[in-house]
Amino acid sequence: MKPWDGRSQTEVFFSSWTCSETPCTTAITSSTPSDTNLTAKRRPKSFFLRSQRELQMESFLSAVLGELMTRSVSFIINKCSNPPGLAVEDSLQRALLRAQVIIEEAVGRQITNQAMLQQLGLLRDAMHRGYYKLDTFRYQPQYAEGGKDHQTVSHFMSPSKLTSARDPYFSSPRAQNLGPLREALDRLTSMIVDVNELVIFLMSYPRLYRQPYSMHILLGNCMFGRQMEVELVINFLLHEQPHGSEEFEVLPIVGPARVGKSTLVTHGCKDERVRDRFSELFFLNEHELTDENPALREVCAMKNQNSVSKCNKDKRLLLVVELAGDLNEDAWNRLYHASRQCVPSGSKIIVTSRSDKVVKLGTTRPLTLKYLPHEAYWYFFKTLTFGSMDPETHPRLIQLAMEIAKTQNGSFDGAYITSSLLRDNFDIQFWSKVLTFLRQMIQKHVSKFGDHPSHLMNQNRPTQIGRMVAPCQEFVVYCQYQISSQEEVPKTRIQDLMYGSVMLPHGKFDVLVWRPSIPPYYSYIATCEVRELRTTAAKRKRSRKDKVALC
Repeated sequence: MKPWDGRSQTEVFFSSWTCSETPCTTAITSSTPSDTNLTAKRRPKSFFLRSQRELQMESFLSAVLGELMTRSVSFIINKCSNPPGLAVEDSLQRALLRAQVIIEEAVGRQITNQAMLQQLGLLRDAMHRGYYKLDTFRYQPQYAEGGKDHQTVSHFMSPSKLTSARDPYFSSPRAQNLGPLREALDRLTSMIVDVNELVIFLMSYPRLYRQPYSMHILLGNCMFGRQMEVELVINFLLHEQPHGSEEFEVLPIVGPARVGKSTLVTHGCKDERVRDRFSELFFLNEHELTDENPALREVCAMKNQNSVSKCNKDKRLLLVVELAGDLNEDAWNRLYHASRQCVPSGSKIIVTSRSDKVVKLGTTRPLTLKYLPHEAYWYFFKTLTFGSMDPETHPRLIQLAMEIAKTQNGSFDGAYITSSLLRDNFDIQFWSKVLTFLRQMIQKHVSKFGDHPSHLMNQNRPTQIGRMVAPCQEFVVYCQYQISSQEEVPKTRIQDLMYGSVMLPHGKFDVLVWRPSIPPYYSYIATCEVRELRTTAAKRKRSRKDKVALC
């Protein structure tokens, strides 16, 4: 038997932790209570502290690992799955409201910085795209986007089948296509962040003291989406020529028919700074490009009078030449040469045309106008159609309005005419009937002539248009022309011809196409003629025998 080495039985147990199972058990069972108490008294305090630290560390590590695991799983789920449609929809709605506040504030400011105008234009485009995506997500059925279902008008657009925002469709999983919605939200949010500094600088620009419709986006009474272009025209007119320069500065403005070229020039000329700079404004058309023009002779007489009296010698003249077709270079050369002799120094010329040939006449970069993108056109059309009413309270009518807007092919005239008709007949049955009529008429015209009716009308070519209340008849628009606001206009409107039951005279007659409420206040007139359909006439002959009316 080994002599006692002074260690307690408990210490012997810990020292023999790596021993075999039997000696360890023997060591534990061989201890006595007196030995245990003695060992507890001799156990160092560091032992208890170390044990508590280990337990606390294990608990802490378990909690940290659990939290990390929970957050990691949540992060992966959020990355791999789309957020709820309602959350994305509300976020986009708030972002659109912020963008609209910025744009409306900018419209009422006299901004001269071209970079700021360009950035505001990008924000405006993003806002229009966002509203279009949001309305499409809310109100547009997916099966109406194309294909055979898109052409089946009666099936899709029967009022009983129209959905509303409260219908199950809008909460079903197949309607939660959030891709375009999230893309519009990300783009708009990024644009708003980019214009934070712009909003600060915006406050330094003076307000425009104009009529109320020029300070706010009241689309029925102002030019829509052309703020940057108007400022470019104003900057050209206010630009100072080098001292002693005798060459005229010429600004070409190019764009398709009825895109707003003359309206753009008129809005630029309405600016107070422009009115103070130019004493006279002369509008010339392509038939007046001659040195024998009465207006040009009047200008020459004014210059001769000023040279004698030496009064108003600093006053300048502005010539606006409106060309519908190609440029006659001989006529232009005669006009330009006569203007150099008669028009005071510092005067300027603006040339508007549908042809790109006028670009070579310019002494500065030309200004090109295009039709609105379909997203901006929908914003324009919706605002005109619903006016001060809240469109969200009429989800079924918004659904119809989106489809009707697509049939207008981006036409400003069509937007004003059709929106006025819809406002006067605020009824879902009537709107559905209008949509059916427009789709069938356009489909028939494209299959027969290979082009949309508005394209032919803009080119001033004969165009066949149907009548909604008289399917047995159609009328031909031969040509269009414009007259000043002082001249008398026809009492019959083209919408009365298309959608009404007005009695029409025989032969050719004139109708009022559109009378805008913004400058230059031209009235657009069309020469028309009503025709009876041949197939209908044959049916009528057969029906008379049977005493049955088939029309």
